[in-house]
Amino acid sequence: MASHYQLPFITEPAPVAADEVILIASGDLRESANQMCWPAQSKMEASVIAAFAAEGIKVRRGHGCDPARGDGFISSQRMGMDVFMTIHPEAPLVVAEAVWQYSHNVLAGLQHHRGPILTVANWAGEWPGLVGMLNLNASLHKAGVKFSTLWSVDFTDDFFRNGIRQWLKEKKITHDFSHIRDLKLAELPEAERALGESLAADLKFRHAILGVFDEGCMGMYNAIVEDSLLNNAGIYKERLSQSALVAAMLQVPDSEAQAVREWLDDRGMTFVTGKNSATDLTDEQILEQCKMYIAALRIAGSFGCDAIGIQYQQGLKDSVPASDLVEGLLNNADRPPVKGADGQELYAGAPLPHFNEVDECAGVDALVTNRVLTAMHIDPATTLHDVRWGEHYKGAGVDDYVWVYQISGAVPPSHIAGGYAKARSERQPPMYFRLGGGTLKGVCKPGDVVWSRVFVENHQLHVDMGRATALELPEAETQRRWSLTTAQWPMMHVVLHGVNRDQFMARHRANHVQVAYAPSREEADKVLAAKAAMFAALGIHVHLCGV
Repeated sequence: MASHYQLPFITEPAPVAADEVILIASGDLRESANQMCWPAQSKMEASVIAAFAAEGIKVRRGHGCDPARGDGFISSQRMGMDVFMTIHPEAPLVVAEAVWQYSHNVLAGLQHHRGPILTVANWAGEWPGLVGMLNLNASLHKAGVKFSTLWSVDFTDDFFRNGIRQWLKEKKITHDFSHIRDLKLAELPEAERALGESLAADLKFRHAILGVFDEGCMGMYNAIVEDSLLNNAGIYKERLSQSALVAAMLQVPDSEAQAVREWLDDRGMTFVTGKNSATDLTDEQILEQCKMYIAALRIAGSFGCDAIGIQYQQGLKDSVPASDLVEGLLNNADRPPVKGADGQELYAGAPLPHFNEVDECAGVDALVTNRVLTAMHIDPATTLHDVRWGEHYKGAGVDDYVWVYQISGAVPPSHIAGGYAKARSERQPPMYFRLGGGTLKGVCKPGDVVWSRVFVENHQLHVDMGRATALELPEAETQRRWSLTTAQWPMMHVVLHGVNRDQFMARHRANHVQVAYAPSREEADKVLAAKAAMFAALGIHVHLCGV
């Protein structure tokens, strides 16, 4: 008997030709950013198309450019789902990124795609595609999606051309992971192993709280850690709302906020201000940021948080100035004092670790780093950075590959060469932050560094760890690198120990990397050992990278 129900009708897209691949591009949720970045994306796509054409392969875009919007990005999760309904599920698929992108725009489609997937980025610091691709790669790893990845300066080099040839032939690309080895606890120094295990036991006994101001920032699926994984390590979430942060800011008197500003002025910090709020950092914006700093500490104190993360990129950016200055201050031990309702100073003499963009993996790392450094009587300031870009540099006693690490302002002043006196606060770019707000900018000091990244893979927590050296480069080179990235943000010049550019890119499971300083090479090795022991005792799989 015929049904009278209205049944959905599904039409599967036609298969692609044998000499054809489909290209898609995930973009930002903020249309102002997509429009600004589209010329760079369009130029990069032309180079990718030419590289495939040299191999006899035609690249067809899986979605068109929208003349009304002025760009050709997938700019929402719904749009991404609609685009994938038009792509055959077994088609070879290239995801090309020259920009920061929201991974959730395309994650649903990629999770169900059955054909070979290749993510590609241009080796440039401008918008930045490398950061966007690394986040997408990390999200795919967490989701269990098989894919390959490549990057290039101009898409004519042997590394890129050989990579696409292998991908076209074998549907995968082989990368060098010889720099990775799993931790062997017996090889750790006895004192640092005992310290790490003791700190882990204490954390599992007392428990810690991550204050999460609205998770899932900018579509970063990889930055969300499931409660069960955190809880096994003795860590729990306090789910907080950014609207509560705005409400708490309204309760802060101007006089208290002004006291924070004056404290920073007394330390010699420079605020680059102007009168036009649409393009300049204004005193009013700074006052609002000082109120956010006070409100964040009071909320964290009232809930007993051990670390907090503010999302800020969506929602909050339309309500108040950016949170970056706030985040950098929170990550520093020496910072403006704030009292709670009982009249006692909150987190006196210590950082309240902040994990930028609510990256909960970085929150776990910041918590562990803080406890290890505190126990070792080392400045516990720590921050994440974007893995922004890099180039080989020769000169001033340096002949090495030097990375640019940047984050939008969460760097603690003690990481900056010269501290507060050399720190500057400049207005966030209007295309991202309509209401402005200042950063905490400076050049990170030279020294011995421990880097790490916690990530989720195969439903388990892992961490990659290694050693690095932060360098001081000539002023002209620093300024050149700022001109090629984001001039308003703090910068760290980094040389990784025993890990080359392509090894790092092929392996790294995030757009972010956590860093902390130690007073010497010997002390940095001890910090690495103690952190590794603590992570392992918390049940986190530890992988050592390089030397």
